[in-house]
Amino acid sequence: MTTKLNENIKLVGTNPIVNSKASETYVSVVFTYGSQEWKGYVPIEYRRTGTSIDFDDKEALYQYLNAIYEDMHPSKLSAWKKEQEIFWKSKPNAGTTKAFFDTLVEGGWKCGACEMPRNPNPQRRIQDLKEFGYTIATDLAHYCPNCGRNTSQRILLPIPRGGNTGNGYETWTPALRKRIISVLNSYDVYECVNTPHCLPDHKFSEIRWDDNTKAENPDTMTDEEIRQKFQLMTNQRNQQKREVCRTCFQTGKRGTIYGIPYFYEGGPDWDTNIPAKGKEAEKGCVGCPWYDIAEWRKHLLDELEE
Repeated sequence: MTTKLNENIKLVGTNPIVNSKASETYVSVVFTYGSQEWKGYVPIEYRRTGTSIDFDDKEALYQYLNAIYEDMHPSKLSAWKKEQEIFWKSKPNAGTTKAFFDTLVEGGWKCGACEMPRNPNPQRRIQDLKEFGYTIATDLAHYCPNCGRNTSQRILLPIPRGGNTGNGYETWTPALRKRIISVLNSYDVYECVNTPHCLPDHKFSEIRWDDNTKAENPDTMTDEEIRQKFQLMTNQRNQQKREVCRTCFQTGKRGTIYGIPYFYEGGPDWDTNIPAKGKEAEKGCVGCPWYDIAEWRKHLLDELEE
């Protein structure tokens, strides 16, 4: 190993820390900048920014933490905040989500029970922030002196949006998004109806991507490429699918739709001969109803007719 951990970085407590609910892994650190300290969690497994650091790979871990330490230097905070002001001006309809950002950007752990904005769906707001590229860690049992008990708390890392390693999600232009919906005839594959309220969904779930999986989505994608890669569903179903895929990733149990345990390829368990992440992992998704709902329904109906 050639990389040494910056002497101003200390790993504290029991590491790594796994947040199974969000499929995220952190390390607990103390960053010292002269007379200032930052205490919190740094994500090392964080799919929304494509971060995937093996805790036992100290070379990679130390390089990563050293880079995060530099990104978070207090001398860079003012410029970072100005960049965020510019970003939020480009999101005039995201006021509800910005209220969560405004609380987190104050710094430190923020209690979900007494400090975060009141909202009927706070998880959605945090997810929106993550999808905007912000890096947020969660402690499910952090002591809150105001509440007098352990509560779920979050901390925002003031680092470039998209993280130190780049955004793990694919993006598309508004023009391509519109075209995807047009090519797929605004057809909600879950409900089997044409509706203006459906959104593009990657058939291959992002939770199984790695750094080599993400691809560009050029406006010049052919209609066939769009049909192979995307399907349409409502945001509610998209969130449901994410939970199903996350459970599959964590437990190896493939999901079902309508409670029907039918898979046109494979069975109810993930094929352990197939890698869990990366391009090859997509083979393990084929046959799952959520991977390609239209294809799954077609196979099921064909069997019923036989």
